[in-house]
Amino acid sequence: MTVALDLATLATWLRDRGVEIDGELTGTRVGRGQSNLTYRLEDEAKRSWIARRPPLGELLASAHDVVREARILAALQGTEVPVPRLVGVCEDPAVADVPVVVMEHVDGIVLDRMEVAESLDPAVRRELGLNLARTLAHIHAVDVDAVGLGDLASRSPYAERQLKRWSRQFEASRTQERPDLDELTELLRANVPPPGDLSLVHGDFHIRNVIVDGERGGLNAVLDWELSTLGDPLADIGSTLAYWPQAGEAASGLFAASTLPGFPTRDELAGEYLEASGRDGEALAFWHTLGVWKIAIISEGVYRRTLDNPANTAEGGAPTPERIQTVIDHAWHIARTTGLAGR
Repeated sequence: MTVALDLATLATWLRDRGVEIDGELTGTRVGRGQSNLTYRLEDEAKRSWIARRPPLGELLASAHDVVREARILAALQGTEVPVPRLVGVCEDPAVADVPVVVMEHVDGIVLDRMEVAESLDPAVRRELGLNLARTLAHIHAVDVDAVGLGDLASRSPYAERQLKRWSRQFEASRTQERPDLDELTELLRANVPPPGDLSLVHGDFHIRNVIVDGERGGLNAVLDWELSTLGDPLADIGSTLAYWPQAGEAASGLFAASTLPGFPTRDELAGEYLEASGRDGEALAFWHTLGVWKIAIISEGVYRRTLDNPANTAEGGAPTPERIQTVIDHAWHIARTTGLAGR
């Protein structure tokens, strides 16, 4: 797949900033993400970096802001949150038509394929799951004012902001009528919990957005901060649970690594987070359901972008209307089993 960057000009830009580069840069699309385009850069001495840019084509307002993502990475240096070291933000139009963020390449593995997850020992899988929960607690413990992120976003009630934003995103990217998703939106609006604590919220925290130590189950880096904001920390654990299907459930269209032996259950994951963070989980049913609802809307947006420009299609392919429907069905399953539906 073509690299949507001028690598020769980018190499010059990096050298001007003191980065040692031998020979020419090559670039390879990495990850199975469907949003910002991510490339591994490598020089002739096998040194490597990561570059991220927004997808090709017309973008939804406020989406894919890699400059904002770079600001968050810079602010988190030196905290307990493991993040890659930021090299810089290139806004030279000769490199790309959009800003490009360059960061260090972090060693480890990314569990973006079932065969990668299957290669891990069950004890490592369990430790990885529990470390996800603990790392999320570290993210929510960051003093946003002290690290310079106090003005990252509005401090108004987060649930209402999420419902407004993602409803708007869905209307902007809708490819067909989905009355069951519209009904779920109304259910969420009718069950908004009281405002909770305010913290940095990752916004897309799941097993494929971290770099892992495959021997011990530690987390070497947390990736993909483009949806980060200020809001209710329970939204993040709700999102993690949303991406965590369990063995025995109907097919949900979601990445199924968490169904393998060893990985904690959703209840165990939530319990580890609540213990590490000291928070109460009364509103988790709302945030868990909202998390799956968001995945359905994000999937619809990805499908729309790939229809508009097939070059945005990630290695793992694009969502299909049928797969999006399975996510919506799963959202209703969560709403019912957690008791949110029927209240």
